[in-house]
Amino acid sequence: MNQASSPPRPQRRIVTCPSCKGDSVYAPENPFRPFCSERCKNADFGAWATESYRLAARPTLPEGEEDEL
Repeated sequence: MNQASSPPRPQRRIVTCPSCKGDSVYAPENPFRPFCSERCKNADFGAWATESYRLAARPTLPEGEEDEL
């Protein structure tokens, strides 16, 4: 009797949680990915909300000075 072989299951991808630096499963069954938990996801969101994280931007010129460049 020949059994049909099923395709191999992909290995679970383990990544480093950006918040606590612990292991985190990067797969659909982890709704908080790439974070390991809801706590780490919320801590990261809170840092953005309180502007602890910032993206660099060019300083803006007052209106009218752009024409002088």
